[in-house]
Amino acid sequence: MSDIKSTGIYNAYLKEHLSKKRYNHSLNVADAAVTLAKKYGADADKAYCAGLLHDIAKELPVEEQRELAVNSPLDVDEVEKHSTPLYHAIAGAELVQTLFGINDSEIITAIRYHTVACGNMSKLTAVIYLADLISADRDYKDVGRMRKLAEKSLERAMCEALRFSVGDSVEKGNSIPVSTLEAYNDYIKYKK
Repeated sequence: MSDIKSTGIYNAYLKEHLSKKRYNHSLNVADAAVTLAKKYGADADKAYCAGLLHDIAKELPVEEQRELAVNSPLDVDEVEKHSTPLYHAIAGAELVQTLFGINDSEIITAIRYHTVACGNMSKLTAVIYLADLISADRDYKDVGRMRKLAEKSLERAMCEALRFSVGDSVEKGNSIPVSTLEAYNDYIKYKK
């Protein structure tokens, strides 16, 4: 599958277009994604590809990200169309298709939802969402706890990650995309 066998090309592009910090983050997410994929039965090659490319649009100018996100044929809700921090995931899903001809819907979906999650997440999409949260370069307060949860249960880790995400958005007075609420509703049953 050409989508996956071109990782050398992807690496070269990312090295040229991302800051060193963002590039290293992408490598770390790809590594974490492979570990989670092998543990939970997702495709490890697709996990590496999606993990590597998940932030491909993160450092594009905001207007370029917005243009790609707002005009995307992917399902984009109104909250996402008006939230600058969410543009890069949608823009990234578009870019991997146009730049590299990636047409694997699992990879595209995993990149597209790595920030907001969605209802009925595939294992690959959940793996990328979590890999982004627990990659080796992450150092937020509860990252150790999230890593332990991810080692024990994909579903429990997703439940906790989404509980935090929704709670944080509510606390800050931010809007919440419908896809995030759908994911939260899917995973809340795994709450301890």
